[in-house]
Amino acid sequence: MDAFTAGILQRIQNAEQDLHRALESGDEFLAEVEQSELEDLRRLAAEHGVDPVQGTHRVAA
Repeated sequence: MDAFTAGILQRIQNAEQDLHRALESGDEFLAEVEQSELEDLRRLAAEHGVDPVQGTHRVAA
């Protein structure tokens, strides 16, 4: 796994945890901010061939 893939996967994991904490605390504004961050990170990962669910990097043929 290259540094970009590892970094983006870590950032996605952190954003998911932050979103969960915001939801648990009832902070709707923070939850919206964290959800937006998570969506941006997932989009960025997809644009670079990283599958955050599988934790893998797809290489173009």
